[in-house]
Amino acid sequence: MAVFSHIRPDGDCLGSQIALCLWLQKNGVDATAFNEDEPGDNLRWLLDFFPVSSPEDQDLSAFDAFVMVDGNALHRFGKVAEGIADLGKPIYMIDHHPQPDDIYEEFVSRVDYSSTCELIYELYAEHNPDQIDEQSAKAMYTGIVTDTGSFQFDSVTPNTLNAAATLLKRGNFKPNEVVERIYSTKTINQLHLLSKALETITLYADQQIAIICVTNSMFEETGTSKEDTEGFVSYPLSISGVKACVLFREDGDRIKLSLRSRSHVDVNVWARKLDGGGHKKAAAGWHNGPLEEAIENVIKLGEGQL
Repeated sequence: MAVFSHIRPDGDCLGSQIALCLWLQKNGVDATAFNEDEPGDNLRWLLDFFPVSSPEDQDLSAFDAFVMVDGNALHRFGKVAEGIADLGKPIYMIDHHPQPDDIYEEFVSRVDYSSTCELIYELYAEHNPDQIDEQSAKAMYTGIVTDTGSFQFDSVTPNTLNAAATLLKRGNFKPNEVVERIYSTKTINQLHLLSKALETITLYADQQIAIICVTNSMFEETGTSKEDTEGFVSYPLSISGVKACVLFREDGDRIKLSLRSRSHVDVNVWARKLDGGGHKKAAAGWHNGPLEEAIENVIKLGEGQL
């Protein structure tokens, strides 16, 4: 069985992919993990638990079935994954994003869960919780921590906290063993990039919408790349009175948009008008640019959400 996680992997997609592969392995199913992109340095340690390789040189027709985790549309998994539907093999999905595609043989789609890792935890818990070991527990804990903003988001429920507590107990590790590997890996260049980005923070719509920008020139001046912008979008959202924020990041000849909300503003609806989507409180999209035009158009759409 081939297990795919979405491109530009984050903690939840890698954690759920690795924990699911370990579960399949423990229960007699051969599993291979694929992702078209390399993980960031702060998540690369997860690959020690289970290898994740590129699908580009693989004969995917040799697999009996496919499982897509932490994404509900094949294009989220890259160009190779988009061709899976033509193979005539069953495709399964485990995810917590809204509005899944209708191509799956069977699927688990629970938008009321904090993360896909919380759903994978339920798989372990209902089947045989004794199969939760240190590696699978750390993988799932990584996904829960990163997708809940370290348990700050309103997606956190008593079930989420119970899952996290059980993972700590059965995995026999302390929270800092995971959290420090995720968040305490910044370089001085990344901090210089953050400093430049913070200077661009601007408020719109009676100070209810905030933006932050990262340009190609900033990357060049600091010797950084797009992967180094992880977490930048949270800074403008922390401003008093701000209901939603957008990170504008120059990415080739387009503008990558990361949208966040801490109010009634549904950034999934917002992002779907911008060639993207996601959750009510966290989503992403694209704009063809240039940056000034992107800001004007995106803010206009956001004001409609207010």
